Amino acid sequence: MRWLKKLPGFFEIARNIVELTEGRTFVAHNARFDYSFIREEFKSLGFNYKRNIIDTVALSRKLIPGHKSYSLGNICRDLRISINGRHRASGDALATVKLFEILMKKDREINGNKALLMKNTKVSKLNPKLDINKVDRIPDVPGIYYFYNENGDLIYIGKSRNLQQRINTHLSNNTTNRSMEMRDQIADIDWEATGSELIALLKESSEIKLNKPVYNRLQRRSGFQWGIYSFPDENGYINFRYGQINNDDIPVSVFTSKEKTRSKLISLVEMYQLCQKLSGLYETDGACFHHQVGLCKGACCGKESAAEYNERALKAGEEFIFTTRNFFIIDKGRDDEERCAVKIVNGKYSGWGYFNINDMGFGLSAVHDCIKKSVDNRDIQVILKQYLRNNRVEKIIEF
Repeated sequence: MRWLKKLPGFFEIARNIVELTEGRTFVAHNARFDYSFIREEFKSLGFNYKRNIIDTVALSRKLIPGHKSYSLGNICRDLRISINGRHRASGDALATVKLFEILMKKDREINGNKALLMKNTKVSKLNPKLDINKVDRIPDVPGIYYFYNENGDLIYIGKSRNLQQRINTHLSNNTTNRSMEMRDQIADIDWEATGSELIALLKESSEIKLNKPVYNRLQRRSGFQWGIYSFPDENGYINFRYGQINNDDIPVSVFTSKEKTRSKLISLVEMYQLCQKLSGLYETDGACFHHQVGLCKGACCGKESAAEYNERALKAGEEFIFTTRNFFIIDKGRDDEERCAVKIVNGKYSGWGYFNINDMGFGLSAVHDCIKKSVDNRDIQVILKQYLRNNRVEKIIEF
């Protein structure tokens, strides 16, 4: 491995890469994968490296459909392109060149002067009124973005962990007629950095409901479509149920599948000696099965009082962070001295805001004061619970 030590560091060749690729297009098989690594290397040097890209995977699917696999090895084998040194830089690069030459020839045969490769350059396929210089200024940070048509109408609102990457994906999207139709209408773009992806999610949801942009009306539903619900019955016992998320009730926790939801509820029943019947796991007019075998204390048949039973049910409910609790979710802000806060009061979403960390010496007053009041709804609750389940925030502060 001694020869590795003789190779130059990226910082030593970075300038050459910039000069060699200036005004040129980055071509690769699964281009965004390779391009992202190069961009990250430049980012570590404090340089914002940007080039137009052409992905030979996407082009192959369009120009030579019907292959079982479009991996470089498989498509080259199908087209009888030899690869000398598979998975080595020079071998894969030369094979991609040969593939690209075949695609260019195929493109001209099929499309003539309207060749896809000409359309695939950034400028040629965008609305002529869109300011390309403005697009180049989009930061690669979390935030929310807005697309407008030539009349100034807001046609789409979106969010992303990386504004630059997501917006450029929209502007180069040829996957569906709807995507291309929207792309062609984008005459202006605006964006707002949020620091935290959670704030971007909350803003996106509320602003879509407020503005109802035409291309947001068929939004993809969240993958979290099952939930656990909690409510008191007519006798004062706290009940749990599981089911698909609807537009009326707000779940105390959300899950991706029926099996995971039911499994969580079963574990709570066993851990806190809850009643199967009152937890929606055993349908009967009488006592549940667990009572018959001595595992349930009889809330289902009046042998245990609501007060005694509810002590355990409330402890079970405490496993779901939103249940009747008051707390702040604290996460990243838009700069090093700022943090964002999401306020939860009695398990309900109250709003969000930004505060300076230097003001924390005065207690939580700065956090309370920064909150912009917002309306709670089912979608917001699902966003919050889904985010906390899948992401690590800086801290949770109860008050």
